[in-house]
Amino acid sequence: MNSTQIETDRFGCTSEGKSVGRFTLRGPNGMMVRLIDFGATVTELQVPDCDGRIADVVLGFDDLASYETKSPYFGSTVGRAAFRIPYGRFELDGRSYQLDANGGPHHIHGGTKGFSWVVWDAEPLERDDGPAVRFTYHSPDGDQGYPGAVDAEAVYALTDAGELRIEFTATCDRPTPIDMTHHGYFNLAGAGVGDVNDHVVEIAADFYSETDDQVIATGALLPVERTPLDFTEPKRIGERLAMLPEQTGGYDLAYLNRNQSGTVALVASVHEPTTGRTMHVLTDAPALIFYGGNYLDGTLRGKGGVAYEKHSGLAMETAALPDAVNHANFPSIILRPGETYRRTCIYRFAAE
Repeated sequence: MNSTQIETDRFGCTSEGKSVGRFTLRGPNGMMVRLIDFGATVTELQVPDCDGRIADVVLGFDDLASYETKSPYFGSTVGRAAFRIPYGRFELDGRSYQLDANGGPHHIHGGTKGFSWVVWDAEPLERDDGPAVRFTYHSPDGDQGYPGAVDAEAVYALTDAGELRIEFTATCDRPTPIDMTHHGYFNLAGAGVGDVNDHVVEIAADFYSETDDQVIATGALLPVERTPLDFTEPKRIGERLAMLPEQTGGYDLAYLNRNQSGTVALVASVHEPTTGRTMHVLTDAPALIFYGGNYLDGTLRGKGGVAYEKHSGLAMETAALPDAVNHANFPSIILRPGETYRRTCIYRFAAE
């Protein structure tokens, strides 16, 4: 393995006494990503702008304790099932299940000790397309209320093509919901450099998942046409914020991708005009969740002590539609024994 491409060191120790390692992957044109095995989390992502200047474009913290106690899933791997399941309830094969309620009365992002809050096993990988880390985690039967044991894997690679490539896989011994995602908060001007409302977004989706006032999916898929949720043509994020319902505080919704082929395709692009940095999002997942950092309020202090104000970062999460386990008209997230769950998410960076 090329020692200039990947380095390892210790990031800290959890409150339970587990050592947490850090991996530094180096790629082309000064690109660099740092990951820790707590939550299989991206803590830093250095990307050049159109003048070759490098900046960290993801929100996060300098210390492990903040990831353990304060993080709104900054850069983490989320599972078993991402997003909200109302009241943590679902039925599968005629049996009812009750999941951990960790988001008020609801289950969110896999539970109190979901994939984002545990230490994964990790090993560096030598790949033809660039340096990588493989994270693995065994989730036992009954974990957070989910049926069956699951063996999950998340491979993060920094490719020679200037991509952060993420490959999720999982197997199980009983039918169970699986919907993993990467929960990075991006600011292409640089982490802590103002808000993202001047970023220009394009999303290849004609329908979105309707939600109620608790951001719970109703099961309806509605057209984006003639709504402020329409990003089928490039639009500045802040252009139509005033047209959104006041209680939402901004964008927080799931889009049904036009690409439903199961093959990796471009589903979204984000452009930051002052630096020229562009992030293209590619996936084989059926949906894209666009979140504009609405719940950040300045109380969290991140890297370098910078306060993360409202809209300081945006998330582009590739996954299934939220609460798919309770809506038969949504693409299924049920994994069965003998099957392998596979999802790919690629964040491809350019200076344009």
